[in-house]
Amino acid sequence: MNKRRKLIVALGASALAVPLGAFGQNANPRRFGYLDYGSRQSTADAGRFVALAEGMRGLGYVEGKSYVLEERYAEGDVTRLDAHAAELVRLNVEIILSSGTPAHQAAKRATRAIPIVVFADADPVGNGLAASLARPGGNITGMSSSAVDLAQKLFELAIAAVPKLSRVAVLSNPSNSSHPPMLQDIRAAAKKSNRQVLAVNARTAGDIERAFAAMAREKAGAVIILIDGFFFSQRKQIGDLAMRHRLPSIASNAGFAGAGGLISYGADFNDHYRRAAVFVDKILKGAKPADLPFEQPMRFSFEVNRKTASALGIKISQELLLRADKVIE
Repeated sequence: MNKRRKLIVALGASALAVPLGAFGQNANPRRFGYLDYGSRQSTADAGRFVALAEGMRGLGYVEGKSYVLEERYAEGDVTRLDAHAAELVRLNVEIILSSGTPAHQAAKRATRAIPIVVFADADPVGNGLAASLARPGGNITGMSSSAVDLAQKLFELAIAAVPKLSRVAVLSNPSNSSHPPMLQDIRAAAKKSNRQVLAVNARTAGDIERAFAAMAREKAGAVIILIDGFFFSQRKQIGDLAMRHRLPSIASNAGFAGAGGLISYGADFNDHYRRAAVFVDKILKGAKPADLPFEQPMRFSFEVNRKTASALGIKISQELLLRADKVIE
């Protein structure tokens, strides 16, 4: 056998050694939609795309080779979500991944056929995404952040950080259907301890600026920031305003403390992005979202920014510092 023939035979043998599915994946990657209420920059800065890619890679999917993401961002403008969701449906994506309760609801309005995996929702049943956590019953599944159940915990942390607190502000987004029950729980906790609640709303960056001005004017002693995709994308603005108005801030999105807030306590969203890959894999293998239970958070993150505390003249108790997963110096 001459050298040229040997080479052809060798190449043919090596090709047969590669799984046939690999050719199909590389030549025709799966297409997924990604719908985000916030901004791409904020999501990337938080490391969430890295977490998603890690989860997918662990199950054998490589971005750009075996799948691609069609990304759409509302930049905090809820009015853009329906058009973005409809566009993803027109693109005939196999699965829609969504971030932020308004995004989940827009995806639900856009399709009852395409599977939807949500990275986190404060109350999937209360927000109309699922019949129950155990059996969602529709085309939506994913993860619950359990944030509605944590509202009173945020109030307790505010009191622990500022024991003499008499009036606490609560920053909520009227576009987020999870916020009214959370605010109600905080009001109930405040009533028991004879403290006042100042509710302030914000949908835009300008609204956030005005909200903090109102908190200062009404002499709030601290602010609780309810979990929200837009608020997370504006965490630097919120952290700066809290410092400017000398307001200790307690947020339910992990990562706020790192942006200048005082305390953040909530589900580890990067872990949610990583876990979303499991849902995607099961759906691609034939599972129905209706039969895939919503997952409760597996990890919570409790962060304290000691540098912010020092700048505000607040002494954080040793008990809180010992409980924290991360203390920012």
